[in-house]
Amino acid sequence: MPEQLEVFNKLESEVRSYCRSFPTVFTKATSYFLTDETGDSYIDFFSGAGALNYGHNNPKLKAKLLDYIAKDGITHSLDMATTAKAEFLNSFQDIILAPRQMDYKVMFPGPTGTNAVESALKLARKVTGRDTIISFTNAFHGMTLGSLSITGNASKRAGAGIPLNNTVFMPFDGYLGSDNNTIPYISKYLADNSSGTPIPAAIILETIQGEGGLNVASIAWLQSIEKLCQEWDILLIVDDIQAGCGRSGTFFSFETAKISPDIICLSKSLSGYGLPMAINLIKPEYDIWSPGEHNGTFRGNNPAFVTATAALDYWKATDFADDVQNKALLINKHLQKIVKNHPEINGEVKGRGFMQGIACNVDGLASRICQIAFKNKLIVETSGADNEVVKIMPPLTIDIEGLEKGLDILTKSISDKEIKSYIQKQAAKQMEYPAGF
Repeated sequence: MPEQLEVFNKLESEVRSYCRSFPTVFTKATSYFLTDETGDSYIDFFSGAGALNYGHNNPKLKAKLLDYIAKDGITHSLDMATTAKAEFLNSFQDIILAPRQMDYKVMFPGPTGTNAVESALKLARKVTGRDTIISFTNAFHGMTLGSLSITGNASKRAGAGIPLNNTVFMPFDGYLGSDNNTIPYISKYLADNSSGTPIPAAIILETIQGEGGLNVASIAWLQSIEKLCQEWDILLIVDDIQAGCGRSGTFFSFETAKISPDIICLSKSLSGYGLPMAINLIKPEYDIWSPGEHNGTFRGNNPAFVTATAALDYWKATDFADDVQNKALLINKHLQKIVKNHPEINGEVKGRGFMQGIACNVDGLASRICQIAFKNKLIVETSGADNEVVKIMPPLTIDIEGLEKGLDILTKSISDKEIKSYIQKQAAKQMEYPAGF
């Protein structure tokens, strides 16, 4: 471990994780580059776990933020009315909601994604008078207790320390194989009085399961889930915290499916600058909160409102979304080429938009690839239940040169002799201890 990391090893909790994957001390960040204290620069294909869709220190957003601070703009306001909040609300209505014919009230639940999820679950239970939530295999919705109760990952759930109740897990699209539609299975459970599954308050889902392994729900499946919700008077909650704000290629990840969720959770790149900010979009008929019934000290993060408003400028025309989708095709083409040229990794391209990756069906391989990539000055992380997916999440604003350079580093890392040696060792181990023994 580098000597400069000693202060973190000595004083910081063992719970830290990302600094273990990227063992250096970063000092500066611009666009799609991170620079450490030795002066080495890294291409960032991680983007703050999706919180930096517009890159590090985006100059357009930074200028607005610096001007606001210089003028002594309000920083903290709880849920009091401020000009920064008003400008965000008006811009979000005019640029995002109105052009899509979306009628929603905006709720500020607290500054993080898990705050948005917790309040969405609370409201769904208040509206329906029911307590059960249906979630899905490989789902990830946050680390607080309510969000953990609807998260599938066993190791994360174990951290709760208490039973996580009031949730029923159903198979996500493709979970039982590409030829098995899980909708009839879910429908049967809802219709059968002896299934043991009560009619839930809500069904919550991610259209692209980011932490769960880049599993993409089909348009037909999403539309069928919406139909089930309407049939059984169940609220549909879409957790668009990671896949939203353009990462899927459209501002909302569900736009191509043309569904209309009852509650939408947004956070991560909503502020555009990495500042904590989250909202829930609620259909007006379900906005039945009493004043102060759900609150939080830091839901009035005005600097985040300022940068979020500035970030919405990217969505005033279709040019930005078109550019994202075109570059997403480049990513997919490159990843498909890697899989074809490196059959030894037993890879499969997964995901959509700027949220793609390669599932490596060799135990532990994806993590090894990310380690080599870091040595080659590329920041990239894994996802999936067993960390089996190399997950590509560059900022949406990255130029073609940077995108291709990062993808070339990834290819180089997969071709590294250490990776070849690791695959050979895993194959030998499999021969010695075949499955079932």
